[in-house]
Amino acid sequence: MAKGNGKTEVNLDLDRELPAAEDEETGPISISGKAADESAASETERLRAERDALLDRLARLQAEFDNARKRAVREQQEFREYAAADVVKNFLPILDSFERALKTGGDSSSSSNDFRNGIELIYRQFQDALQKIGVQPIVSVGQPFDPRVHEAVEMVDTSEVPDHHVLDELQRGYKYKERLLRPAMVRVARNSRG
Repeated sequence: MAKGNGKTEVNLDLDRELPAAEDEETGPISISGKAADESAASETERLRAERDALLDRLARLQAEFDNARKRAVREQQEFREYAAADVVKNFLPILDSFERALKTGGDSSSSSNDFRNGIELIYRQFQDALQKIGVQPIVSVGQPFDPRVHEAVEMVDTSEVPDHHVLDELQRGYKYKERLLRPAMVRVARNSRG
């Protein structure tokens, strides 16, 4: 045997004998070494499975967080858009009072006529201001009864209006940017002929 570069050379007669397998670090491989390799391989597989599970969980948590963030942004935007709804609701009784004042007829004197004209002007200005911010009245009279926008106060037997149509409006309903502020209080027609 000759030495070269720190390794031993082995001259063998290949027809007769093969050397035992040697590992540079551990020496000959034994049966207990194979079990250790299998144990290490199973440990590696277990760690890979655990890593994959954690990566999957991380991806799901990131998606859930992203959805929660988007939902919060959408809710904030809706809140900003409809924040004025509560303020507008406080003005609706004032608008109702204007409408009642306009329905009452006064005497034909010049001073009451001027007063009425002044009230009508204020009423129109008030309605214009509400329309600019997105408040629309709900048209009810003559329309089919819709429980989403109407509140039936009374059913009236009549043949003048088709069955289940609004006969009269007692209090006007309003929407704010397609959201119902207050339903219209109405009388609904009921007739046996339909």
